[in-house]
Amino acid sequence: MTTDSSFDVVIIGAGPVGLACAIEVQRRGFSVVAVDKGALVNSIIGYPTNMEFFSTPELLEIGGHPFPTSHYKPLREDGLDYYRRVAFAENIPLRLYERVTGLEGGLGQYEVVTEKGRIACRYVIIATGFYDVPNYLNVPGEDQPHVNHYYKEPYAHTGQHVVVVGAKNSSAKAALQLLRAGADVTMVIRGAEISQSVKYWIRPDLLNRIKEGRIKALFNTTIQRITPEAVEVQTPTGLELLPAAYVYALTGYHPDFTFLAALGITCELDAAQTPTHNAETLETNRPGVYLAGTVCGGLNTSRWFIENGRYHAQVIAARLAGEQVPDLPEVLQPVQLSK
Repeated sequence: MTTDSSFDVVIIGAGPVGLACAIEVQRRGFSVVAVDKGALVNSIIGYPTNMEFFSTPELLEIGGHPFPTSHYKPLREDGLDYYRRVAFAENIPLRLYERVTGLEGGLGQYEVVTEKGRIACRYVIIATGFYDVPNYLNVPGEDQPHVNHYYKEPYAHTGQHVVVVGAKNSSAKAALQLLRAGADVTMVIRGAEISQSVKYWIRPDLLNRIKEGRIKALFNTTIQRITPEAVEVQTPTGLELLPAAYVYALTGYHPDFTFLAALGITCELDAAQTPTHNAETLETNRPGVYLAGTVCGGLNTSRWFIENGRYHAQVIAARLAGEQVPDLPEVLQPVQLSK
């Protein structure tokens, strides 16, 4: 396979942070391309229909482009439209639906290997996030077609028994929407309560629906196996069989560590399996290869979001241009935000 193109910088990942990196690098005179195995801002496409972002629009802006919306907190559809318009306004070269499989060479002479060809470059920025790899339950039957780790919308489940696994924002929102669409909802929760991190306007709603008995919640409970028609759970009082036409295992996601290893990026021996990088420059163990956005946190997926990860673009671009790395201590501190 021969090299089919050449750029100063290849950005792996065309999400909001990847686009922010492309903007900052391109404005400093570097040629750049953003490569993604899926669509533009592919993770946001995977979010639930009409999902509301936690943050207000100005915290989601990139490249200085205003984020116009009629909502106090933008919806998923607002974000999709905004990031598309920014990418086109900045004329960012995109190679979408092109999976990266490897990285060869060294500083100044890298080749990004994809399923469609090779891209020569001087530097690489990895902005792949964490939304693509679910945290699996690892129980028998999890691979059946009625089990899903991503929730989109409730309408197909009217009149059906649905089991929702988890007790954080995604699970809480899904359970409430499913209830209001006419589903019979049971939540299976490993801990003793609905997570305190659930959005402040959602948690009381869910707790009240559980109190009313309209949503059944099993706490301190784990799934043992999933059959085509039921879920077997271990409760504090013994085994119970829950009818289930559909199962949403919304137990979170993590970075693709296998992919990072294929690029030669090592991980630290900490609990978060943090990808190796310099916290100040964001350069990895491979010289000239940088991390940006949520992937920096490893399993600690609450460390970086669009709101603070977008500033990684300025740090990396300044580094590549030989400028003084901007001092942004307030915005670069990890924050507890969630979607």
